[in-house]
Amino acid sequence: MPESPLPATGAPAAPAVGPRCPSVVELRQYTLRPGRRDELVELFDREFVESQEEVGMAVLGQFRDLDDPDRFVWLRGFRDMQERHRGLGAFYGGPVWERHGPAANATMVSSDDVLLLRPLAGAGPTARVAPRPAVGAPDPGGVVSAVVWSFPPGRREGADLVRDGLLPALRRTGPAPVAVLATEPAANTFPRLPVRTGENVVVALTPYPDEAARRRHLARLHGDRGARDEVLGPLERELTAPPQVLRLGPTARSLLR
Repeated sequence: MPESPLPATGAPAAPAVGPRCPSVVELRQYTLRPGRRDELVELFDREFVESQEEVGMAVLGQFRDLDDPDRFVWLRGFRDMQERHRGLGAFYGGPVWERHGPAANATMVSSDDVLLLRPLAGAGPTARVAPRPAVGAPDPGGVVSAVVWSFPPGRREGADLVRDGLLPALRRTGPAPVAVLATEPAANTFPRLPVRTGENVVVALTPYPDEAARRRHLARLHGDRGARDEVLGPLERELTAPPQVLRLGPTARSLLR
């Protein structure tokens, strides 16, 4: 994810560690027990950021789903699949998870909605090196849009349309996504943490200052004749399901905001 300024917090900011250019990314969506999301967010931002990055993983973004009060969404990056296996083993077999994992798990109904992804070739960088706000910083506000397009397994046409048609249209009508990811086809080598299989998806992540800015961008995109006729129509015909649109509120320590 490209470098961008983060708001001052009044406290020293911790540098981002972990892989600067992850080649493997997890998009994790957790369904939580009613009313317990803030409990998990506080625990996560305090205990599970540096402790994961110290074993070589990158905590890229943590979010409240703005349309579901009992959903927590986050992104984690790895240098490659081998480092993913090593890092997950080190973290989930380590002292921080042993001490705080039971409290985190107690907030959750399900943690198995996980997409294993990689940067979409030719779509631009997915690394961010800006400093991370310290524990206790205020939430930054803003909205991060995460759109998930699902295509038939084994077909490249949908991903090509996103890369070659939709991304130029998005740049022409508003801010470009800061990360565009596609399904990582490698087998899950850490079965203790399941991932969704048989998927062929593309995910675009775009920050906005507020919901009104997101809506204005969508209106310009759909009002653009070239985008509507040459991109959106063909893209819709490639889909196996309507796009999943996540409106996400970054937590205080999220790098992606």
